[in-house]
Amino acid sequence: MRVSSKITPCLWFDNQAEEAAQLYVDVFPDSKISGFTRYGEEGKEIHGRPAGSVLTVDFELSGQPFTALNGGPMFKLNEAVSFQVSCETQAEIDRFWDRLGEGGDPAAQQCGWLKDRFGLSWQIVPAELSQLLGSVDSAQGQRVMKALLQMQKLDLDELRRAARG
Repeated sequence: MRVSSKITPCLWFDNQAEEAAQLYVDVFPDSKISGFTRYGEEGKEIHGRPAGSVLTVDFELSGQPFTALNGGPMFKLNEAVSFQVSCETQAEIDRFWDRLGEGGDPAAQQCGWLKDRFGLSWQIVPAELSQLLGSVDSAQGQRVMKALLQMQKLDLDELRRAARG
């Protein structure tokens, strides 16, 4: 059953939609796979997929609906779109960073961004980052930005120290 939502991100994979959805629901609390659609014989000359193979996977991550599509190799995920994960603690930052980054592209890890093994980009950030960067004290925001630009995985204590000066 699909969640009622006006906007549902659809993630295009070659043939890893089910594997990716399973990883994501394992990483995020209160998440689930909610349904599948499958390729049929119709259109086989276009899609080339065996009848019965997975076309889409509907899933929810912490209540946010997503669809993963096995659409073939012609389109790739890239950094133009990323999903931001807001974390309350360093332990939560560490957990998401480690789980989503496992098998991903280490070169794509900077300033809280990482790319997972499927090519999807994530931003793992402390919930208070906007506050730290957007303080009415512009010098504080500059100090926090300078510290952030030196990091791969964000260090909440270090960002707070930078904010204090």
